[in-house]
Amino acid sequence: MLFTKGHGTGNDFVILPDPDGVQGLTPELVAALCDRHRGIGGDGVLRVVRTAKHPEAAGMAADADWFMDYWNADGSFAEMCGNGVRVFTRYLVTSGLATPGPAGLPVATRAGVVRALVGPAEISVHMTTPRVYAASTASVGALTVPGMAVDCGNPHLVCGLHDGVPLDGLDLTVAPAFDPGVFPGGTNVEFVTAAEPLPGTDLHVRMRVYERGSGETQSCGSGALAVGAMALREAGLDLGVVAVDLPGGRLTVTADEQGRWWLAGPAVLVASGEVDPAALGTAADAPADQGVPADPAARP
Repeated sequence: MLFTKGHGTGNDFVILPDPDGVQGLTPELVAALCDRHRGIGGDGVLRVVRTAKHPEAAGMAADADWFMDYWNADGSFAEMCGNGVRVFTRYLVTSGLATPGPAGLPVATRAGVVRALVGPAEISVHMTTPRVYAASTASVGALTVPGMAVDCGNPHLVCGLHDGVPLDGLDLTVAPAFDPGVFPGGTNVEFVTAAEPLPGTDLHVRMRVYERGSGETQSCGSGALAVGAMALREAGLDLGVVAVDLPGGRLTVTADEQGRWWLAGPAVLVASGEVDPAALGTAADAPADQGVPADPAARP
C-alpha cells in the first residue's frame, strides 16, 4: 500500500492514494496505520478518492474532482478536518493530481465542498461558516468550564479559561467530560486563553484541543476556526483576523467583508513510501487497555 505522511502545524496524517476507491479500509486497518509504535503513526488517515468514485461524495462530483475521505485515528469517520484539508490539497498539487486556479481548488468533504488557495508555504481554505448554537460545559478532572457549542461542519465545544486557570496545566490525557444531550455523536473540545496583542491581527489566543477519535493533538484546524469565531463573537466583531496558537504552531482565522471564513496555515509533506498492511499491529495485538477502534457507523 502506497502512502505519504504529512502534517499541518503538527496535526499529522497518513495519506493513501486511492483514486478509484478500490482500497478497502476498515476501522482496524486505519487504527493500525495510525499506531505510533506498530504502524506509521498519525492523528488520522486521508484517503484520496475521485469524488465520482465514492458513494458518499458522488453527489458533489460536479463541484469537486477529489473527495477527502477522512478517518480519525481510532477508525471512526470525521465530517471535516481543517488541517487535513490543507494537507490533502498540498498532496493533490504536489502529486500532479490537481492544478489550482485563480479561484482556488475545490475539495469535497463530508461537510460539503470547500475551496483552497495554495501558496508556497501556507494554504488558505474557505471553510464552512461556523455556527454558535448552544451553551454547555466541559469537565477536566474536578474542573468544570463553561463553553459554547460551535458547528464547523463537525461539532466543537469551545471553553474559555478564566480566573487564572493555566492552559498548560490541564490534563488532557483523558477525554474531557461533556453533555451527550448536546453532543450525541461526541465532540471536539477546545480550551482557550487570551494571548498578548499581535501586529496584523485583531485578536490573539492560545488553545489546546482534545479531538474526538484522536485524543489531544498538536493542532486542530476546524477547532481553530471554532475558537476564532468565538473570539470575534465575544469581542463584538463581525469580521477580523484571529491568530490562534496551538502546541504545534500558529493558524490564522479570518472573517472577511463578504461573510466568508478562512483558515490559513502551513501544510507539509514529509515522507512517501510503501507499507505492508499484513505486517501492521492491529487492535487484536494491542494490550487490552488500548481499547477497540470505534465503529464509524456509530458516528452520526
